[in-house]
Amino acid sequence: MALADRPLVPEEWVQRIDAVLGVLPRCEQEAAWTGTRWRVGGATIAHVFGGEDRVFRITFRGEPDEVAAFEHMGDPYFRSGWGGNVIGMVLDEEAGIDWQELAELLTDSYCIQAPASLAEQVDRPGA
Repeated sequence: MALADRPLVPEEWVQRIDAVLGVLPRCEQEAAWTGTRWRVGGATIAHVFGGEDRVFRITFRGEPDEVAAFEHMGDPYFRSGWGGNVIGMVLDEEAGIDWQELAELLTDSYCIQAPASLAEQVDRPGA
């Protein structure tokens, strides 16, 4: 879904993200108010969307110390203006998207948001 002034996320990107999250226990992909989001229960794991500035972004969850670290790393990362554990990443095909790193971050986000009984079923990168 896209609003009139927001671009649609490339379907290939949605499919790549879904290939990571869609296989996790009880993780569901759904249309968001703009773009696409993935949820487990009522908790949002990730949200990918095109902004009014025509820039694509994805937001996901991180541990508090990770949020601060990513915020200080700067581009392509940013801290979302909402939620204390939300990390954002600009997706820029020209600058290159590290899909492997993003997959690890999304898997971690799932484990933060999912009930412990589901998170325990996931092989976390680097664990």
